[in-house]
Amino acid sequence: MMNNNRIMKAISLEDYGIKNAKIHYQLKPEQLHDITIEKGQGVEASSGALAVNTGEFTGRSPQDRFIVEDDITREHVWWGNINIPFESAKFDALYDKVSAYLSNREIFVRDCYACADPDYKLNIRVVNEYPWSNQFAYNMFLRPTDDELKNFEGEWTVINAPGFMADPKVDGTRQHNFAILNFTKKIALIGGTGYTGEIKKGIFSALNFILPVYKNTLPMHCSANVGKDGDTAIFFGLSGTGKTTLSTDPSRSLIGDDEHGWTAENTVFNFEGGCYAKVINLSRDHEPEIFDAIKKGAILENVIVDSNGNVNFEDTSITQNTRVSYPIFHIDNIKIPSIGRNPKNIFFLTADAFGVIPPISKLTPSQAAYHFISGYTAKVAGTEAGVLEPQPSFSACFGAPFMPLHPAKYAEMLSQKMKDSGVNVWLVNTGWTGGPYGVGTRMKLKYTRAMINAVLNGDLGLYNYDDYHIHSVFGVAQPRECPGVPTSVLSPRATWNDDEAYYTTAFKLTNAFRENFKKFEAYASEEIRRGGPQRYAF
Repeated sequence: MMNNNRIMKAISLEDYGIKNAKIHYQLKPEQLHDITIEKGQGVEASSGALAVNTGEFTGRSPQDRFIVEDDITREHVWWGNINIPFESAKFDALYDKVSAYLSNREIFVRDCYACADPDYKLNIRVVNEYPWSNQFAYNMFLRPTDDELKNFEGEWTVINAPGFMADPKVDGTRQHNFAILNFTKKIALIGGTGYTGEIKKGIFSALNFILPVYKNTLPMHCSANVGKDGDTAIFFGLSGTGKTTLSTDPSRSLIGDDEHGWTAENTVFNFEGGCYAKVINLSRDHEPEIFDAIKKGAILENVIVDSNGNVNFEDTSITQNTRVSYPIFHIDNIKIPSIGRNPKNIFFLTADAFGVIPPISKLTPSQAAYHFISGYTAKVAGTEAGVLEPQPSFSACFGAPFMPLHPAKYAEMLSQKMKDSGVNVWLVNTGWTGGPYGVGTRMKLKYTRAMINAVLNGDLGLYNYDDYHIHSVFGVAQPRECPGVPTSVLSPRATWNDDEAYYTTAFKLTNAFRENFKKFEAYASEEIRRGGPQRYAF
């Protein structure tokens, strides 16, 4: 852990176009906590954590995420409704307006870095309008030592101005909020939204371009942990599928909960220095490590706090996307440094809103590539602006909103990694069982944990017909038995008690897979295409 002494270093923001600002540099989290409360921008919960409201936006706004189209990005980026092009001249004009807005204000600046492996380190300067946004940066990025700060030079800059509202007609944005990446100027420009997730996702989206293009390293939207024998497990999945929960295991050391790189040297390193977990329905009984990480230094977002400072984690009146950020050292069992070796198992986590995907199944290499490109899950209410209830969704590479390159590029890299390392890949449904959303129930966390542990302990047997059943619709191999899990739970069809309804719904989902995959068929080999469901609904 770094020394928390305040860094007495005079800095200027004149080079950024920000003039006459009152600059607070490298404040300790305790100071930022107190300033936030003094300004009336947050309250202290009974746990000691800071509770804030992010305002209009309580989740990311994917339609307002842009990448400047220039000589670096033009031929590499997969342009479309995920990576939306932005004119370089428009960026410059908007940047000047934001820097003018931040001039003559009180500003909070932090120097930090991403990527725990020193060979891939990316130095970052974060400039925030709000103190709690700067505390978020302390929590989520890696923290330099005092010695490292003496000669620190930021390579990328995050300019974060939640109070600045763009004029779409003049500035080229869709509406008043925006998050724009400029790879030539190495700037992430964020305005009009207080949702802190835009800060970390801006830098990590940049790394999802830099690492494969320049460093021969696969960036992954995943969590990772390591066992006592040094075996690394990787968990892919979008928000709400259980990445943070399932990777935070008292019997294994946490590498990180959201973003990692897999190097040519077969190591896995954490991008970040903290965790950003959902807290909807959080309890110490079900998720003790996360619950106990909520203490002084943590930031709760958009939760309901009563007059005594008690948090009601079941209250979703602001949003279902309630969150907490905390530095990774709030977790007792962590890997130091945040680097793992020898990946042995990969888990694709999906919150299947249809309730037809088996709770756990083993994938062949072609199935793994197909499901990685597909990235099936359900959007969880409140995770994104405009999503009011869960809905089935496909997100390539389990992280399309953060992937600037074509999904096939990442899939090719993953396939090669799988072949080189001999890793096992598993599809895990953390979603619904006994029926679709609204009819069935969410898979019990204790069952999912038991399945994960069975894989890590080698208890699911060999890949053969005695130990596994090949699903008649999806073609995946579901284990017939699993320690700690009722046999009936392992068969989604058996939980429905209505074969006709089950198969009708399953076939509908296979057709959705096929329809989604059409846009990738030109890039996918015949082997990968055969990794998908092979039966149609009629």
